[in-house]
Amino acid sequence: MTTSGTATEEASGNPPAATGPLGEHHAVLTGDNASEWMGIGVEAVADGHATITMTLRPEMLNGFGIAHGGMIFAFADSAFAMACNPAEGSTDSMTVASGVDVNFLKPGIPGRLLTAVANRRQQSGRSGIYDIQVLQSLPAGGTEVIAEFRGRSRTIPAR
Repeated sequence: MTTSGTATEEASGNPPAATGPLGEHHAVLTGDNASEWMGIGVEAVADGHATITMTLRPEMLNGFGIAHGGMIFAFADSAFAMACNPAEGSTDSMTVASGVDVNFLKPGIPGRLLTAVANRRQQSGRSGIYDIQVLQSLPAGGTEVIAEFRGRSRTIPAR
C-alpha cells in the first residue's frame, strides 16, 4: 500500500489519507492510530518480514529541524510489530516487544521518504530477535541507513 493525499489535505498540513484502512494490510495495524497518523504505507509483508514507508513531515521534527528520535523509533517499531505477528492476526497469541536497542546513525531530513525493513534473525520458542533498518531517500537517488533497530520479541497469550 502507498499513501496519497488530496491537495486540500496536503495544504492543511494533515497527513495524507491512506488508500485503504491499514488493517487491510496487516492485522496489527487495525485501530493503530499512531501508524495512521504517521502516514505509514505498507510495501511488503511476509512471515518474519515487513517493509513500510513514510514521509518525514514538519510535525515529526525536533528543535534542531531533523527527525525526532521518537518518530524514527515509532516507525521502526511498527515494522517490528508487523514482522513479529501473522498478517491475518491470531486469536490465541500476540507477539510484543520485550526489549529494543536503537542506534541513530544519521539525521532524518524533512520531506524525505523513509523506509523501514524488518527481518526476523532468530526464533526460539516464544522469543525472537528482529533487525530493522531505517533508510531515507537521497536527492540524487538511492538511500542511506539512518538507524539500526534490534528488537527482542516475546509471544504471549492474546488479551
